[in-house]
Amino acid sequence: MTNYKNISIIVAIAQNNAIGKNNKLLWHISDDLKRFKKITTGHTIVMGKKTFHSLPNGPLPNRVNMVITDVKDERFEGCEMAYSIEDALQQFDEKEEVYVIGGGMIYKQFLPHASRLYLTLVHQDFEADTFFPVINYDEWKEILKERYEASEKNEFPYTNLILERK
Repeated sequence: MTNYKNISIIVAIAQNNAIGKNNKLLWHISDDLKRFKKITTGHTIVMGKKTFHSLPNGPLPNRVNMVITDVKDERFEGCEMAYSIEDALQQFDEKEEVYVIGGGMIYKQFLPHASRLYLTLVHQDFEADTFFPVINYDEWKEILKERYEASEKNEFPYTNLILERK
């Protein structure tokens, strides 16, 4: 399987690998949402159509939004479209870092291609219907690790990690 050196996954994961329920996030961590915006602004973000439909105001501003769907000729206004993972991979500019933002099936399909993971590990278990695939940490090298306690703006303690594929 080909690794594309500039494919990154950005995700917030609970201790039990939960990432969502009923097409919604499981928590609100204000500082993490700001981190997501800072990291992805000015870049291409890639998502499945359920994730796209979960966005409150349509395409995220100041980013190229690419939506992957298996429904031929389906279009979403303001978005680039891909009709398979392979189709998406062919559209990427290899010089630009691209951010995969969900959901569960999209993460699972892109994980073998990713060279970097931007993780927010939320230190709690949650009931969910969507989970991130299990990460084999032996395949990754830690670049950054910052732990944050719960606060007024951030209801749960969490750790930001950046990992690069070995």
